[in-house]
Amino acid sequence: MSQHLTSLPILLPMLAGVILLMPPCGKNKAIRRFSSVALSFLTFLISLALLLKVQANGIQVYAIGDWSAPFGIVLVADPLSTLLVCLSSLLGAVCTLYASAGDDEKGSFFHPLVQFLILGVNGAFLTGDAFNLFVFFEVLLIASYALLMHGGDKKNTRAALQYVIMNLVGSAVFLVALGILYGVLGTLNMADMAQKVTYLQGDDVYLAKIGGLLLLVVFALKGALLPLHLWLPNTYATAMPVVAALFAIMTKVGVYSMMRVYTLIFGEEAGELTHMAQSWLWWLALATITMGAIGVLASQDLRKLVSNLVIVSIGTLVALVAVQTVEASSAAIYYLVHSTLVTAALYILADLIGHQRGKVADRITAGTPVSQPMLLGSCFVIAAVAVIGMPPLSGFIGKVWLLQATLETEYNFVFWPLYLLASLAVLFAVAKAGSTVFWHHQAKISEQRVAERAKQERVHPAQLAALIILVASAPLMSIFAGPLSEYAIGAATQLHDFNNNIKTILPGGQ
Repeated sequence: MSQHLTSLPILLPMLAGVILLMPPCGKNKAIRRFSSVALSFLTFLISLALLLKVQANGIQVYAIGDWSAPFGIVLVADPLSTLLVCLSSLLGAVCTLYASAGDDEKGSFFHPLVQFLILGVNGAFLTGDAFNLFVFFEVLLIASYALLMHGGDKKNTRAALQYVIMNLVGSAVFLVALGILYGVLGTLNMADMAQKVTYLQGDDVYLAKIGGLLLLVVFALKGALLPLHLWLPNTYATAMPVVAALFAIMTKVGVYSMMRVYTLIFGEEAGELTHMAQSWLWWLALATITMGAIGVLASQDLRKLVSNLVIVSIGTLVALVAVQTVEASSAAIYYLVHSTLVTAALYILADLIGHQRGKVADRITAGTPVSQPMLLGSCFVIAAVAVIGMPPLSGFIGKVWLLQATLETEYNFVFWPLYLLASLAVLFAVAKAGSTVFWHHQAKISEQRVAERAKQERVHPAQLAALIILVASAPLMSIFAGPLSEYAIGAATQLHDFNNNIKTILPGGQ
């Protein structure tokens, strides 16, 4: 079975999605919830086993149908892809657990859809073929369309429609880009593309550049990079918070794709196309950070605030991708894991706070005090300190690391002041939101009414367990910063090791 371990993080969610649609899971609520949570955590454990196997034995290449690359479709498990598969599987399990408290009943087929979404995300991380990257993108997008409508209303439908239209356009551009690159290179296996792009000459260079830049448009849309980020704040803010928390990993698929394509295919060994997207990525990343910071300051409710924090994190990650060094990539890997878990925790906190504040919900204004101020307040402080980047939590480690990684870059005189000003804006906005929600209360609220609401609106044990897992990630990433940093450096080193990647994936590769 060990030789098939690379495929299990894809196959198990697919099987789980089918099982959850069939009796008895399809008809019995309790069995469906238990099965979904159990299968989700099983996927996480299998992903963790794959990560340990890669650490012990190196890159794992799984040739489907025993057809080796570049003639067959291959899955490639390396330190970076397996880490992100573990991240997506953990997030899927936690969100499934959280939704089992009642959110899964607000619409149809929540649990199967989550499994199919994780199938698409894990497939996108593990595939070694550009066309199958497109296929897995479509799988996760189809599941996300339905999840966006889960428990939705008119406002939610409008935002979801915008999301669907944008991604349908992106899918069409993706196909055009793949067609151009296949016509020029004769392959869509990423390692084989990287090997052949080096020898392009004449008009083929310009055609490959067009295909590569079209891919940049697609990944910028998927990752919410300016100016293709406008769909994200409204879409994530109007979706159910548990769905938005799950979607925290989806923009990272776009960033991961940029890391793969513009480091392996159009990286150091790409001949005339070496680092062809670097300047585009750099300046678009800076603009994205700026717009995200402005959005954070302008946010009037917690979910919109967190959505704009996601945009800031995307800009930060893409800036690190643009630097194209091992140090920058390792900082990006650490920061990616941190930002995904912390923003997911903040979405869930916004949901719990909104339920306990009555009609005011999660708006950043004076209202009914929350029923469990110590629990939610403590969790909010931990998540806020982490997302702001203050010591001693993981956000501070990630911030120092990324500043060091950009110190020697050509544009550090622009990035440093811009990023520090954006961090100051995040500090101000998050501190204001926390103080308003937890300290500013409406004057005329009777103690009896507060006591009644406290009895009615309590955090469900399943919700509490999910919240603790996510919030605890920030201090745990700080406590285990040493081994996590070593892993991130190893993953980044392997990502930039062109010759080793080619030799491992392609038989006889040079």
